[in-house]
Amino acid sequence: MVELTKVSADGVSDDSGSWMWRQGLLYASAALMGVTLYAVFFWVPTELNLGVSQRIFYFHVPLGWLGMLSMVIVAVAAIAYLVTGKEKWDALAYSTAELGVVFASLILVTGVIWGRGDLGWWWTWDAKLTTTLILWFIYVSYLMVRAYAPKGSQGARFGAVVALFGAIDAPIIYMATVWWRTAHPELNTGPLAEDLDAIGSGRIYATLLLSTVTFTVLYVNLLVERFSLRRAEGSLDEIYRKAA
Repeated sequence: MVELTKVSADGVSDDSGSWMWRQGLLYASAALMGVTLYAVFFWVPTELNLGVSQRIFYFHVPLGWLGMLSMVIVAVAAIAYLVTGKEKWDALAYSTAELGVVFASLILVTGVIWGRGDLGWWWTWDAKLTTTLILWFIYVSYLMVRAYAPKGSQGARFGAVVALFGAIDAPIIYMATVWWRTAHPELNTGPLAEDLDAIGSGRIYATLLLSTVTFTVLYVNLLVERFSLRRAEGSLDEIYRKAA
């Protein structure tokens, strides 16, 4: 007999408090996104030197932050799974990688659109752009390895190796404008930014902070939902294997 426990649609114990928390996170994401879009397109002034294309800045920077952070989370979760053997860590690694490839794709798309509007080219083999493209390939490689490698701990081990390369690439992307001369703007956000005033002040800086918070909340919301779905998929696979 296959022992079944009472679970909700997300594959975890039916907890109304958890459901309400997730609904609140969804509503917060929607509200923050509405405020952010208003701020980006109607409240923040247009940067005279860059024109309208500068507004992509408020999307590109948060996407870049989350795209790099995702790969670090994938690597940490993969290692935690190998150490503990707990399926929740593997589910977290896989779910984060799926989100990461989406955000990495958006980094590249917004970056080339901004480069076209600001500098006049769609793509150049700039150090920052190239290392970001490498990160995208690492995400895709991770998902391909997990899809075609043996299931279980062996596939997770193979994926962990790929994730470690991505975790190494993430800080290289951030430091690219410091280590190499690139066409990409110099560091003006993050812990190593020399001068935060370089990105502007007042409304410009406030809108960037708002946009970063908004996309981070949205990211957490998407990750929670995908993680829950991934665990539900794992539970169903386990039931199928036992029944077979």
